[in-house]
Amino acid sequence: MRNDRRDLQSLTVRRGRHAVVLAFLLAGPLLSALADAVPDADMQRVMAEDRVDSAHLERALQGLSWEQFRAVIEAIPKLKADVEAYGPAGWEYVKRRYKTYAWRKNIDKLDSDEKKKLAALIESAAGTR
Repeated sequence: MRNDRRDLQSLTVRRGRHAVVLAFLLAGPLLSALADAVPDADMQRVMAEDRVDSAHLERALQGLSWEQFRAVIEAIPKLKADVEAYGPAGWEYVKRRYKTYAWRKNIDKLDSDEKKKLAALIESAAGTR
């Protein structure tokens, strides 16, 4: 009976440790995502940061009108080249889907200075509404 009680205690302790380890494993990515999340702030603060958030830029870019959007894209050579690689059909495709297209992957390819330029262009285009 004494051995049964020790075995039960040992099993309970092991299960408790496993539960704690499992909780840390599951909470790790969540905590990391929360730490990396940038709240929606005005573009001025985003531009002032060293690391410009691609997700924020994507949302701001998708919020522009078509004319503003096209002007911004044409001002960033890498983004313009991505669209023009498909010829006139590329611009037609983009015009139909620019508000829902995942621009983040294209924005991630830009270097820090290009991202800051993109943020400034979006800010000025959004200010002219």
